[in-house]
Amino acid sequence: MPANLDAGQTLGHLSPWIVPDPLIAAPPAPAWGAVRIGLVNNMPDAALLRTERQFAELIAAATQGLPVQLELYSLPAVPRTDWGREHLATCYAPVDELWVNPPDALIVTGAEPRARNLDDEPYWDDLTGLIDWLEDHRLPAMFSCLAAHAAVLYLDRVARRPLERKCLGIFDDEIVLGHPVTEGLLSGMPLPHSRWNEVPEDALTATGYRILTRSAEAGVGFFARERRSLWLFCQGHPEYDGPNLLREYRRDIGRFLRREHAVYPDLPRHYVGETEKRRLLDFRRRAIAAPDEAIMAAFPAALPAGPRWDSWKPAAAHIFRNWLDRMAVTHAGERPPV
Repeated sequence: MPANLDAGQTLGHLSPWIVPDPLIAAPPAPAWGAVRIGLVNNMPDAALLRTERQFAELIAAATQGLPVQLELYSLPAVPRTDWGREHLATCYAPVDELWVNPPDALIVTGAEPRARNLDDEPYWDDLTGLIDWLEDHRLPAMFSCLAAHAAVLYLDRVARRPLERKCLGIFDDEIVLGHPVTEGLLSGMPLPHSRWNEVPEDALTATGYRILTRSAEAGVGFFARERRSLWLFCQGHPEYDGPNLLREYRRDIGRFLRREHAVYPDLPRHYVGETEKRRLLDFRRRAIAAPDEAIMAAFPAALPAGPRWDSWKPAAAHIFRNWLDRMAVTHAGERPPV
């Protein structure tokens, strides 16, 4: 059996997630009660625990204290360390347990890319088998970042394309069209992105996807596909916490210093204040002048919260709440009501 995380019990620790936002309309009473949400967590071992917590917090903020059970599942072919395999054996269920007792909805995370082509990833067959099962069972789903790229490639042959530089930062998304998932968002929303590829908007719309949010700098944020059930996709990371992008930036600097990457990474855009930016650029000059991993001991890791850290959280929780509401309305009568 999968580990069960009672997302609602964590609300007392989630002040950044539940601060009222004047640009978001007050939500109506929810259309659902207790709900089971499965999380297929494909993130690398270093991010496993953090991803569990982040999605639990996002769902808790979206449900505002109502009973939610978050169940953890894993794909067998995602590469893991010994620690990762032990953690999955203790806290996760194999994905085939979904076939026996499906939850009410499923979230599928991205993974650390290893192959140039997505269909060469070691877990490709596991992931596409899961997508087929979700469609056969009309199960609502949400695909995040690389999982979104993989899903649209498999379903509609919409191929991602590489970017010249990594898309890293917090970008302002506009709400593109009215949709139940974005209802109540009275303005745009910020959204964290961290990726080397993108799926083009014109290819998505040509194959029937509905664009929900987009940024002039980062492209499509949220988009949706509705056939047998409502599937939500996001090229960004609505679940991230404030320091996440700084951790990824630091990780990429380490890869540059170890000669794994040829180019020093760009600063995350629209993320930190001017004082913090100067400190990070000063470290960059030192690291390029003397590229030795030992210099990471001087990385300014204790940066104060930037002006935009956590700024996306109210809107992200609102979108997830709308998704759950729509899930309940759409599938009433088809599945046991939530």
